[in-house]
Amino acid sequence: MSDLIDDPQPGENAPEFTVSEISGALKKTIEGAFGRVRVRGEVGRVMLARSGHLYFDVKDDRSVLAAVSWKGQVSRLSIKPEEGMEVIVTGKLTTFGSQSKYQLNVDDVVVAGEGALMAMLEKRKKVLAAEGLFAPERKKKLPFLPEVIGVVTSPSGAVIRDILHRLRDRFPRKVLIWPVAVQGEACAPQVAAAIEGFNRMQPGGALTRPDLLIVARGGGSIEDLWGFNEEIVARAAAASDIPLISAVGHETDTTLIDYVSDLRAPTPTAAAEHAVPVRLELLAWTEEQGTRLTRSLEQALTQRGQRLRDLARALPRVETLLDNPRQRLDTVSHKLPAALRSMTQTRRVKLTEASAGLRPRVLTARLAPMRDRLGMVASRLDPDRITDANKRRTVEITGLSARLDRAFLANTKRHVDRLSSLERMRQTLGYTETLKRGYAVVRGDGDVVTTQVAAAQAKSLEIEFADGRLALDRAATSAVKPIKPATKPKPKKDAPDQGSLF
Repeated sequence: MSDLIDDPQPGENAPEFTVSEISGALKKTIEGAFGRVRVRGEVGRVMLARSGHLYFDVKDDRSVLAAVSWKGQVSRLSIKPEEGMEVIVTGKLTTFGSQSKYQLNVDDVVVAGEGALMAMLEKRKKVLAAEGLFAPERKKKLPFLPEVIGVVTSPSGAVIRDILHRLRDRFPRKVLIWPVAVQGEACAPQVAAAIEGFNRMQPGGALTRPDLLIVARGGGSIEDLWGFNEEIVARAAAASDIPLISAVGHETDTTLIDYVSDLRAPTPTAAAEHAVPVRLELLAWTEEQGTRLTRSLEQALTQRGQRLRDLARALPRVETLLDNPRQRLDTVSHKLPAALRSMTQTRRVKLTEASAGLRPRVLTARLAPMRDRLGMVASRLDPDRITDANKRRTVEITGLSARLDRAFLANTKRHVDRLSSLERMRQTLGYTETLKRGYAVVRGDGDVVTTQVAAAQAKSLEIEFADGRLALDRAATSAVKPIKPATKPKPKKDAPDQGSLF
């Protein structure tokens, strides 16, 4: 320091310094005496400037040490200091002459002890829980059988091999692996970027978007698993549109991502078991359901058939349904010839009565009195006018008489045609037309014979053909033996059973 000290003025014992000289001398002295140091304490006030520099205090129960991390150093810090956190900071002790204070330029921050980490974790949990990121209603349901599964883990560890092996045993699926660091400073940003990257993939793209995500890592200490306790990882998992299973550490390990994930698996192997069902069990269940369905259908058909048979017993037989209509038809058929004859006779009488009133002679007789009255009236009227009127009336009467004659003839012809039609119907329905087709009517003792026994018992027989009747001599017919109906030949008895060589 002798080169910075001016010579004392006359009458003065102490040397004289400028402000910059004394600040520079102190800076060199402090940096030379301490260099890099590690300081343990509690983080006090924390301020992140707009320039990106981080200013905070490290204190204990008696003193406060100002600390600063420049923008380039902040991005490399493994732990961002938070107020109340107990940390161990490493850096270079220096001075800040503009404010006449010394400070520690920090380039590394680690948590001092597991208790401090747990305290910081609890603080983060409270913040995220207050935002509702742990709420059960936010949990998404896992797909029953995903087509593609995305796995966020280290590609070189045993975790990915366990997951692939378990998926292959249970139900092989397509797996997309996003390699990340699972511990250290790069862990948290890479895991968050992997979750966001899977969510940005488009369905139907070059790589199919996964239906399910698994974030997995093996066991380790709390420091090793700390990357999954970072807030950016928890928020990325909570914002994922794809259902997510967290499988970080062993069963006793719990990280922040477990609280925001849709399902927490105790191990990576358990995560694979939750992701897909067992194929053989699914096939067995499907076969069992098919068997149950077949059995149910058979039982239903059996019950319906029994019900149908029960209902059928209550219905009359088909042959009995036609008995009454058949009997009525026979009765009506028997009455039809007599009814036709009666109706024809009645219509003939009515036709005769109607035609009697329409004869020309009757009309002439009816018109004679009218002509006489007309002549009497005409004699009392103007002869010329009456003559003209009479002429007109005569013409009209002549026309009416002609129309009446035509109407009478047409009506008479219509009734005659109707009568002829009924007569043809009667002839068609009578048995005489049947005789013309080759049939004959056999009468015995005057009655119609329909059986062989009745013919044998009759004293006299008469056969009616289409062109007349033929009487048979009883002595000649008695020699004719009745022909018995042909009987079926009796089946021959089978040969004795010889047995079979087979």
